Amino acid sequence: METHESGLDADRLQRVCRVIAEDVEAKRYDGAVILVARGGRVCLHEAIGFAEREGGREAALDDVFHLFSVTKTMTAVAVLRCVDRGELQLTTPVAEVIPEFAAHGKQRVTLAQLLCHRAGLPKDLPHIEPGELGSTEVVALAVAGQAPYVKPGTIVSYSPIGAFAVLAEIVRRIDGGARPFRQILDEDVLAPLGMKSTSLTLRPDLAGRRVPVVVRDPNPGIIPPAALNAINVLQTETFEMPGGGALGTAHDLFRWSEMLRRGGELDGARMISSALLELALSNHTGAEVNHIFDGMCEARGWEPLPAYLGLGFFLRGEGLFPMPFGLTASSGTYGGLGAGSTMFWVDPERDLAFVCLTSGVLEDSRNFERFARLSDLVIGAVVN
Repeated sequence: METHESGLDADRLQRVCRVIAEDVEAKRYDGAVILVARGGRVCLHEAIGFAEREGGREAALDDVFHLFSVTKTMTAVAVLRCVDRGELQLTTPVAEVIPEFAAHGKQRVTLAQLLCHRAGLPKDLPHIEPGELGSTEVVALAVAGQAPYVKPGTIVSYSPIGAFAVLAEIVRRIDGGARPFRQILDEDVLAPLGMKSTSLTLRPDLAGRRVPVVVRDPNPGIIPPAALNAINVLQTETFEMPGGGALGTAHDLFRWSEMLRRGGELDGARMISSALLELALSNHTGAEVNHIFDGMCEARGWEPLPAYLGLGFFLRGEGLFPMPFGLTASSGTYGGLGAGSTMFWVDPERDLAFVCLTSGVLEDSRNFERFARLSDLVIGAVVN
């Protein structure tokens, strides 16, 4: 048995690659770029299968993927930085920054409730022209005018796009309103962390490495396949979607996970105080159900899934239930999850991080099962 200095069994790590290769061969999905690190040391970084199966383009380490809701973790940090600077508080009512948000009884909704999806917002956006979906201000104001579908603060009502458009608009206004949110995120967060291949928009220098969104699973998911595929057309140099529009590489996402693992700092760039980050990575939804998954659970015959949400982050939590971070992950494991295709997590007990970006989008429950299997294989490689 060959063991890395980091205490990972080399053959067990390669088993992760073999399983993905078998899935690609069986045409379950098209490919993946994965990265495993322990204690900040990269132990595995592999590209497997295809970036574009139809064109025969093989996966490469520097492929740029649509990150979908993994983007929320970045938007959350941008918001938390405002809190760290004393410009906002987690208990600040949203309507104090965006007065229009007070409509329909939402005047008491706070930043924290938006961050952990307890603001009562509906899953679906109000009608917006497709070309306006990439405007943070337009989407935020449309959501501000929506009526909640449940009383704010009563249940976890996961908002795929709307809540984080509002949060990004708050950051933009607190910043003074001159810079678009994409510029704030790039200049104040991504660039200082050396995440050179990550952007909220499709920059020209990233376009040639972009992995297109292709829905491979015919089973209906939470987000309709047509809406997922549409991102290929909608994403431009100015189209920004703070709840799910970022693009990036596996290595950049590793740097993101490193900043979090190190308590909010990387290579001298402090993004957030360790105390506030600790609060953000704790459970703010108790054992409440995440109702965005109700239809998926009913279709698969699963019990309702607990939310275990931090302030912009998914948490492993406790118990035996379908969980993309793996059932063997420690309860404090945290990370991000993107529509049927992308994931990263950090297990603080094992000092272990895993990034998995895939081509060929799966239906959500199959994606949960796929990522859980791969995550448990990664954790199973820890030998000391």
